[in-house]
Amino acid sequence: MAEPTPEDRRLLKRRMKSAARLYAVQALFQMEAMGQGVDKVRAEFETHRFGMVTDEGEFAEGDVDLFRSLIERAVERQARIDQMTDRALVTKWPIDRIDPTLRALFRAAGAELLIGSTPPKVVINEFVEVARAFFPGGKEAGFVNGVLDHMARAARPEAF
Repeated sequence: MAEPTPEDRRLLKRRMKSAARLYAVQALFQMEAMGQGVDKVRAEFETHRFGMVTDEGEFAEGDVDLFRSLIERAVERQARIDQMTDRALVTKWPIDRIDPTLRALFRAAGAELLIGSTPPKVVINEFVEVARAFFPGGKEAGFVNGVLDHMARAARPEAF
């Protein structure tokens, strides 16, 4: 088999980061829905989901470091992230009234925005794609784009 090209390695790295973001949203959702802690959920995902093969297909390998960073920071900074999200939402719709999948998505995205190593526009685009994966054909992607744009401008105004 031929050695992967630099472009192939770059694409693989990007796919692994995208998978890590999707897994982080799923993990945060599971933590809230099942009342499970970060250590248990992290271990479950890393052991059983990353690269798992099922009858329905194969799960993507994820960037373990990004996955861990997102879920740990989302938990550590949940109050701050939720405040950022609340400010981006209409007053009558605080974060505790929105869909739990969207809540998990905003927390994972907020964690990445606060980490500060990925450009905010990339974070927004990546999590809009995650929204499309969870809500195909729905209006949620546009909603997510608007909320994350507001959150990004609050978290990293110097990037705009």
